[in-house]
Amino acid sequence: MVIANAVGAAVSMAFSTAGLFSPGLALSGGTDPVTPLADLYAQLYAARALPLGAVLLYQLLISRTGRGLILLLLVSGAVQVVDAVIGASAHNPGMAVGGTVLAALHLGLAARLARSAGGVGPTGTPASEAA
Repeated sequence: MVIANAVGAAVSMAFSTAGLFSPGLALSGGTDPVTPLADLYAQLYAARALPLGAVLLYQLLISRTGRGLILLLLVSGAVQVVDAVIGASAHNPGMAVGGTVLAALHLGLAARLARSAGGVGPTGTPASEAA
């Protein structure tokens, strides 16, 4: 689950970066014209997606202490839930499905870590599995 969450964070960051270069990627069907507001949205999205993804990747792969990981996963999961809702309301299936999958990954690992009796191990996995 740690690797799946790291991949999910990296994919989210990649889509955010791609949106900076081509804001039309987020538009439904790619047929709508890219306006200055679409450019602004892409910049706003990147302003939160890139730092949040970077911190999550650091916590999952480099820090390996597990401190704060549950809260970070909850925040990341909540962001993805909102992304999925926005995608569904904008009739953008890729955004709706991607947000749903990433929310399930982040929230699932957060729940798993919270349930672990021994707390979080050095790799961000429950201590019982880290041994």
